[in-house]
Amino acid sequence: MLPQTEMLRDEVEGLDLRPDVDILGYLLEAQKAALGGLDGCLDALSEGAAILTDTVRQGGKIYYAAAGSSGLMGLADGAELSGTFGLSPESMAICMAGGIPQGAAMPGHTEDDETTAQTAAANVGSDDAVIALSASGSTPYAVEFARHARAQGAKVIGIANNAEAPLFDYVDCAVHLNTPPEPIAGSTRLGAATAQKVALNMMSTLMGIRLGHVHDGMMINVIADNHKLRQRAEGIVGKIAGVSEEQASDALTQASGNVKQAILLASGADSPDRAEALLVQSDGHLRPALKQL
Repeated sequence: MLPQTEMLRDEVEGLDLRPDVDILGYLLEAQKAALGGLDGCLDALSEGAAILTDTVRQGGKIYYAAAGSSGLMGLADGAELSGTFGLSPESMAICMAGGIPQGAAMPGHTEDDETTAQTAAANVGSDDAVIALSASGSTPYAVEFARHARAQGAKVIGIANNAEAPLFDYVDCAVHLNTPPEPIAGSTRLGAATAQKVALNMMSTLMGIRLGHVHDGMMINVIADNHKLRQRAEGIVGKIAGVSEEQASDALTQASGNVKQAILLASGADSPDRAEALLVQSDGHLRPALKQL
């Protein structure tokens, strides 16, 4: 029996003969249906987020390991964690079969290269965590990376869109995204990848919240390295501390752009050192630090 990601839908007969808007409507409904594959995954995603949170707290590294569309989803998630949550770029690694594409070419044969996966996983240690992604759950690169990393003591989170995924044999946390067959059979860049992207977003965002980098829905550890983000940071400081835009800007300057410190300064801390000491005492969480003022 074909895996679910390779099955052909009954309703696709004559798809290429339909009007454009009908085809687009069909594709949209298929994407929406793919998100339903996350309904039964919340416990697993919570478990995965806990693994990632512990890894960051202990100074470990998060590895994303995948090929093709799954690799691109891992790249999209991991590359934004630094800017969103202030995590060090050195605390993450994107390991993609064939390397991260520099142009539009993304060869398919690299996903079968188990030797490259072993080489890429060689530096993974017992303090690290791996997110291995594969729509089929059988991609040799992802499976071998997970197997090798787990043998070295790393915690492994596996995300796949087929229930009987070989990948799940080598993970500590299995996330099965029960997505329906693709609107174009086997084209997992569609529904499967959409579900993977959302699952990664949810898991890494929960990690950011548990690390204390989100306060009332605001990203309080954002790296304000452009004009838009500087304005956002000023707005965050002003709203939480209840101060003017000018006072928020002054606090951010005193804190050298550190949003949490700036909030504490604007709320009454007498120096950046005092603000940082409060954050150390609260393990980086702003709410208990504010209560100490």
